[in-house]
Amino acid sequence: MRILITNDDGYRSEGLPELARALAPLGEVTIVAPVLEASAIGHALTLRHPLRLEHVGDRVFAVDGTPTDCVNIAVTQVLKSLPDLVVSGINKGWNLGDDVTYSGTVAGALEGALLGVAAMAVSLKSTRGPYDFGPAARAAASIADALLKTPLPPRTFLNVNVPHGVPRGVRATVQARRNHVTSVAERHDPKGRPYYWIEEGQNEWQPHDRSDYQAVRDGYVSVTPLHPDLTAHDALAAVEALSFEKAAGVR
Repeated sequence: MRILITNDDGYRSEGLPELARALAPLGEVTIVAPVLEASAIGHALTLRHPLRLEHVGDRVFAVDGTPTDCVNIAVTQVLKSLPDLVVSGINKGWNLGDDVTYSGTVAGALEGALLGVAAMAVSLKSTRGPYDFGPAARAAASIADALLKTPLPPRTFLNVNVPHGVPRGVRATVQARRNHVTSVAERHDPKGRPYYWIEEGQNEWQPHDRSDYQAVRDGYVSVTPLHPDLTAHDALAAVEALSFEKAAGVR
């Protein structure tokens, strides 16, 4: 088995070697991660400037791009073919609910799924002190082993979120929903010109017994199946009922 690891915290993140050690019994592990932190960059792909690939250690490479860039460079330039598994993480901070749309960590796994590879993203609750990646790495290895033995449907991948400490177990979950409130702080530089900081969203989650947020709050590892199909299938009938004649220029 060939396993590709990436992340959005950069190749120096302490979570990478911990995850690599946990996954090593499953196969040959290669790390290809961004040079710099690329949090909240989503599924961005670099198209406007060249990318550099640097060999920084034993089967460890750095790319001056996004997690999505890293997966593509890894497949075409490092591994020279598709791996058996892509694991993105361990992220410093959960990627729950609607936040997966912003997450570079989740995007790394998404790119693997788009390429037809088994994939998962792994995130750990944020902390102000030192991170203990051990329980999250062990949970990731266990879930990865199960994923390799029992593949998911095509273009489907897993979003794994882990609480602090030793988890109470594992739950299959759905995405939570958060009440989004835009928060942008205006400040001024020494010359009095305004600049802006986009701040964290409001942390109020809608209750749902089977949500990823509720699972980690209860001390469980949350495992959510995701896929890139954003079609609102339940709304197709409503869209068909709309009148498109004027919009389409039909007379």
